Amino acid sequence: MNPSSSPAVDAGTSPYTRLKALGIVLPPAPRPIANFVTHIQEGNMLYLSGQGPREDDGFMHTGKVGETVSIEDAYAHARLTGINLLAVLHSALGDLGRVKQVVKLLGMVNAVPDFADHPLVINGCSDLLIDVFGDAGQHARSAVGFGSLPGNITVEIEAIIALRD
Repeated sequence: MNPSSSPAVDAGTSPYTRLKALGIVLPPAPRPIANFVTHIQEGNMLYLSGQGPREDDGFMHTGKVGETVSIEDAYAHARLTGINLLAVLHSALGDLGRVKQVVKLLGMVNAVPDFADHPLVINGCSDLLIDVFGDAGQHARSAVGFGSLPGNITVEIEAIIALRD
């Protein structure tokens, strides 16, 4: 279900070159919507707070997956959320080349109770991270359904990143 026609990932290619090949320009890092920070670094680990499907103009995609939002649209929202995570990552590190490994994602889907395709939705973010980081983008992951998310957004995703020394 990966709609991007991503280029083959070359181990020697920078994440920025891959983003450009994908036609992605990173937006400014979204600001927190409440009393928290976008990231915390502890040693060589960076913990990214949950991000949502925010467009450059601030518009947030909302709705229930399986009711008013299709799996395909929710996949696109998860991809957009991944772009926002990359924006936070770039802002925190100054250089995406410092990423050693995407370790773990937690993907939350605002879905109707009988929805069962959470992994297909969160693949939007996972596919993007693999396209951008290659093997270093492979990660452990949880994709789960929630009865609601802040502001009724369709998806929220947080990440744990290992950094190069």
